[in-house]
Amino acid sequence: MNGPLGGLAPARRRLVLVVLSLILVVGILVVAGLVVDRVRGDATADQSRPGPVVLIPGYGADMATLDPLEEELRDLGREVVVFTPTEGGQGDLRVQAERLAALVEDTQESDDASSVDLVGYSAGGVIARLYVREEGGGSVVRRVLTLGSPHHGSEVADLGSEAAGGCPEACEQLTTTSDLLRRLNAGDETPEGPLWTSVRTDADETVTPVESAVLDGALNFRVQDLCPDSTTSHGALPGDPVVLATLASALGTKEPEEPDDVTC
Repeated sequence: MNGPLGGLAPARRRLVLVVLSLILVVGILVVAGLVVDRVRGDATADQSRPGPVVLIPGYGADMATLDPLEEELRDLGREVVVFTPTEGGQGDLRVQAERLAALVEDTQESDDASSVDLVGYSAGGVIARLYVREEGGGSVVRRVLTLGSPHHGSEVADLGSEAAGGCPEACEQLTTTSDLLRRLNAGDETPEGPLWTSVRTDADETVTPVESAVLDGALNFRVQDLCPDSTTSHGALPGDPVVLATLASALGTKEPEEPDDVTC
C-alpha cells in the first residue's frame, strides 16, 4: 500500500484509520451541532461583547419619547438603532416582532455584530419578548431591558377593548385576557439567552396594575425603590433619571443590578 500509511503494519494501519475516522466523525458532529443551535436559537450571545442597541417604541409609536434613551446610550459609546413600527405602532405585535427580526439581522450585517441589546418601552417590551421567544432572537440578543411594559396586560387596554367597536389590534393583544400574552407568559417568561431587566413606576396610570411589568426571572425594580418621592408617569419613563442610570448596568458586561448613582 502506497501513501503515508504504507509503511505501517496492517494492525497499526487499521488502528490509525479508526482514530482518523473517529476524529472526522466528531468534527462533523460539532459542526452540525453548531448549525442546529443557530437554527433552533439554542446558541447564546457572548455577554462580554456588547453590540448595537435597538430601541423599540411603545403603542402609538411616539418616537420622540425615545430621545433621552438614545442620547444617553450614545454618551455611553453605544451604537443605537431605532425600530419604526408599522401602522402607527397599533398593528399586530407578532408582525412587529417579525419586522424587528429583520432589522436586527440588517443591523448585525451592517455593523458586523455578533449580538444586539434591546430596550423596549411600554408595548415595545412585549415586541422584544415576542422576537426572543418566537422569532429566534434568543441566539443573538444579549440583553433585554423593558420599561413600563404590560407583560401581563393592562386594564386600560381592557377599557379600550370593551368600548364600542373595540380598539386596534395591538390594544386587543395587550388586554389582561389576551391570548397572545397568555401564550407568551406560559412556561418561561424570560427564556435563556439574554439577561433580562424590567423597570416600572408606581405612578404608571397606563400599565395597570403596575405589577404587570414584573417579569419572572428578570431583575425587577421600581423607580421608587431608588427615588421614593418620584412621580414619574408612564410617558416620562424613558427620560427618568433612574432609567437612564440603569442603562450602563442593564446593558453592560456584568450581571445587571440596580444603579447606585442616581440623582433623584
